[in-house]
Amino acid sequence: MARPSMSRPNARAGRGSSSARASGESAEPLEGDSAPERWLANIRISGFTFMILLLLVLGVIVLAPSLKLLIEQQQQISALQKSVTDQKDKVSNLKDRVARWDDPAYIVAQARNRLLFVYPGEYSYLVVNKGQTATTTDGAPISAQIQDTKVDWLQSLTSSLLTAGLSKAPASKLDSPVQSPQSSSSPSSRSPGDQ
Repeated sequence: MARPSMSRPNARAGRGSSSARASGESAEPLEGDSAPERWLANIRISGFTFMILLLLVLGVIVLAPSLKLLIEQQQQISALQKSVTDQKDKVSNLKDRVARWDDPAYIVAQARNRLLFVYPGEYSYLVVNKGQTATTTDGAPISAQIQDTKVDWLQSLTSSLLTAGLSKAPASKLDSPVQSPQSSSSPSSRSPGDQ
């Protein structure tokens, strides 16, 4: 028996149009659509594509902590390598400084500059005041007058010994010894000839 032949439309066109009708879109792009909109309209996501995307996302989630750890370790390694090179530079600098002491001329120069040594028969002149006023380490000027403080050191010593020996309070709670009323005034200054 012979089958009656029917004229069938193009199989691809039929499939494309049925899927377009099923998704609610028209097969032909509208005239007002731009190129990206037409491209997005033609995207079809199959089950295989969806599974591959899902596997990629899971792979990123699984590998992200390991990658973070790898990056942190690489940063630590580079920091340690930098510190090693810095230490090697310091060691070579110190070796150079030690090697200088093998040179007799360097030893003589250091003895003259640091220790103010001179050869026999030479005279060394040291300029003490170069026109600058002398100051203490905190920058206060040093006066030429002798200053006398009015502190009774014997009373302070006795008070400190008695307070430390007879008190039942812990050391952190104890106050400093009480000064005599004379010591609360500012120290007077007098010249060496006033005595």
